[in-house]
Amino acid sequence: MSAPGRVAEATDALEDVELLLPALAAEEPLETALQRLVETALKVVGGADAVSVTALSGAGPRTVASTHEWAVTVDDNQYAAGDGPCLEAARQREPVLVAGAEAFERWPRFAADAAEFGVLAYLSAPLALAGTGDTDLIGALNVYGFRLDSFDRLDEALLRLVATTATITINNAQRYTKMRDLADNMRIAMASRAEIEQAKGVLMAVHGISAEEAFTRLVGQSQQTNTKLAVVARELLASLRQT
Repeated sequence: MSAPGRVAEATDALEDVELLLPALAAEEPLETALQRLVETALKVVGGADAVSVTALSGAGPRTVASTHEWAVTVDDNQYAAGDGPCLEAARQREPVLVAGAEAFERWPRFAADAAEFGVLAYLSAPLALAGTGDTDLIGALNVYGFRLDSFDRLDEALLRLVATTATITINNAQRYTKMRDLADNMRIAMASRAEIEQAKGVLMAVHGISAEEAFTRLVGQSQQTNTKLAVVARELLASLRQT
């Protein structure tokens, strides 16, 4: 493709990345965000015929998003071989751009399996998403091409941009959601504590007992009915309002 054509292609790709940002920042499951990511990468990288995301974990590598089912099989063959562009990019945290004979030299078993699906070119960029528990994702954004010249250094730069942008945007969205949930939990806890204190005060006034004794009664009722302490306090206050 001519230089002006590549410039126009890059400009369109950047516009696609900009359109991706609001979607990635939305409050949605990580799996959904990653599916949006692979679909956008398929548009951004002009020579792409399929895109997937590889995640590394203690249980081993796995594909968590893909534009095509056959790409999942190609990924699985790579995991079985124990080496390939996706795994290399994820482990070394550097982009990998390989095609043709070089792929057979570096990953003979995997390249042979991938060639059965017509894949001759590979482009992978590292992807690292912070989170908690099973939302952690360290892996790679993988692009497969059917032509030897499917990808060049501009494609590598574009894929790196997509991966970096996605990482920052998704991580920020996850942090925001985490902080919002923490704030909500704190508000609930404070409200529950206020109701418990009010219920204690009622018991103290009605029965002429100490704060410790009132709290012991609430705890006892909670244990007997297998009901949360805050719910016991809330029900006590509600019963008083009805009298």
